[in-house]
Order: sequence, then C-alpha cells, then structure tokens
Amino acid sequence: MAHSTAKIDIRKLSLEQLRGHLTDMGEQAFRAKQVYEWLWQKACTDFDQMSNLSKPLREKLNTHFVINAATVLRAQRSADSTIKSSFVLADGNIVEGVLIPAPDRMTACVSSQVGCSLTCKFCATGYMDRKRNLNADEIYDQVVLITGQAQENYRQPLTNIVYMGMGEPLLNYANTLASIERITAPDGLNMAAKRITVSTAGIAKMIKKLGDDGVKFNLALSLHAANDQKRNEIMPINTQNSLAALAEALKYFYAKTKNPVTYEYIVFNGFNDELSDARELAAFCKHVPCKVNIIEYNPIAFADFENAAVDKIDQFAAFLRQKGIITNIRRSRGKDIDAACGQLAIKESAAPSA
Repeated sequence: MAHSTAKIDIRKLSLEQLRGHLTDMGEQAFRAKQVYEWLWQKACTDFDQMSNLSKPLREKLNTHFVINAATVLRAQRSADSTIKSSFVLADGNIVEGVLIPAPDRMTACVSSQVGCSLTCKFCATGYMDRKRNLNADEIYDQVVLITGQAQENYRQPLTNIVYMGMGEPLLNYANTLASIERITAPDGLNMAAKRITVSTAGIAKMIKKLGDDGVKFNLALSLHAANDQKRNEIMPINTQNSLAALAEALKYFYAKTKNPVTYEYIVFNGFNDELSDARELAAFCKHVPCKVNIIEYNPIAFADFENAAVDKIDQFAAFLRQKGIITNIRRSRGKDIDAACGQLAIKESAAPSA
C-alpha cells in the first residue's frame, strides 16, 4: 500500500503533539520546545533558519513538516500614515489587515475570515462571500507581519490588536481564541490580553461562551442602532440576535469576566443620528459597564449611506457624556486607500499556489 507523503502543517500541532512526532523520529523530547519557540516566539517560517538545531534535525523537519506562512502581497500607505496590506495565504486566498499608527499607540487590525457570511448593509466585506475561516496561525501571521511594518516604518512596537478586519471572529471561535492564546502566551508573542479587542456584530450564544471561557481580552459590540427595527434593517443578524438577547448575553459575559464592553456606533446621516437615537443608546448602556466609540462612516460603492454631519455627531456624543457614558469620537483613518472601518474588500487576486 502506498504511503501518503503529504507534509504535516507543523503549526497546527500542540507542543505535546509535536513532541510525539519528534520522539517518533528518534529525537529527544526537549527539541520540541526549541522548535515551538522558533515557530511562535520568533515567528520563524523557515526550518533552515532554526540555528540551534542540528542540520540532520532541520532536514527531518523539512522532510516531514511544512510552515504555511502568510505573506504580504501588497501594502499601501495612506496620506495619514495608515498602512493597509493584502496578505496572501498558502492556498492563494487573500485577506486584508491594517496598521493604524497614532501618537500613543500602534494598532494592528486583523481579519478572522476570508470574506464574511454576515451581510451588514454598510460594510464592504459584507458584500463578499465567506470562503472559509482563517486558521489560528494565519491570524497570528497578520500580527507578526504588521508588527514588522510598525518597526520598519515607525520604529515603534505594536501596542494593540483589534479583530475588526474581514469576517466575524465569533463565527470562527476556536481559531480566534487559539490565535489569541499564541499571541499572549509567554512562549508566543507575550502580548497582554488587555491590549487585544475582539469585535462582534452580536452573536448572543457566543458572547455567553466568551464568559464561560473566562476570556481576558476586551469585547466590542458593533451596535449602530439601539432599536431592533433599525438594527434589523442594516444588520440582518439582529433578526436572530435581538437587542434583548444581546443585553442578556452581555450581562452574563460581564458577570463572568468583569470586563467592561465597548459599543461601536456609526452615525449615519438621517438614519440613527437624532437625539432620540442617542437616548435609546444611553438606555442600552445601562445593562453593563461600558464605553461608546462613535465612528465616522466610510462610504462604500455598494451602499448609499452617508456620514452624519459633524455637528450632529458632536451633539450625539455630548448627550451621551451628559448621561455619564464614556464616549470617544473615532475619526476615520486610511479612507483614501479603502483601509478605514467597513471598507475592507478584496479587489485583487493571487494565483493559488500549486
């Protein structure tokens, strides 16, 4: 019977699994930890560069395993210094990620899926099909590559990561959490969980699961309307995850984790920009300790929404602040290169690798 010669994707293995493979090859068990550190601490994507391993071991690794690393296909720099990258994956699929520099922070915005299955009416990614979930290592690679861009372009380390790129992280739950484990682990990138924010369009049962799993990272909910009728109109997911269901899930999440929640709210001209809308949002904010990020809308070709007037946004924020709600207005970044919030969509393709 012919034996399969397919190489094993080494980054899909746990440390224990890798140890088993190496001991089966006649290697000493401690070698697994050395290899694991090369993979996850040093983000090495070439076995031949693992310099403290013997040449025969590196040859064995090359024979039996593969590192399916993502690479930068294209990087664009915005007038405001934001850098958007297209990352090509081992199977030829493409996702986008963004480096957002600010005076006090360097933020990586990463994707969790190729495309998205949610059809939010204001988001360019929502007009793409979801092709597949990203693996944990493909999310990790985006962080590593964007970290390199921060160092190379701004001589600054990455300070924050937001899962706000393409896709719905909570519909790729296992890989999202596995990627965060590798990013935060002492034998990984060793980043503090408090510097990571996962953003969801609102899947109540998965928000509860985050509570059950006792996650340490921050949770952001893309709310955009605190009124079921309006939210149904722009976010079809709300029809199965009503505001009442989300409020219950958020209370559960907070009771389990004691983590305050961030609400993201895009103010659309003539849709959700009145003080009555602010009043509904303020009422929703009473459920759990929270803050509100008011986000400028970034127009996309497929939708006819417009950003609300500046004075309307300011009045909206002032109303929330009067109610004692921490409120930030997030000005748009990277709009000129379609890197801003809601603008990520693949306009190019890469030939699938053989």
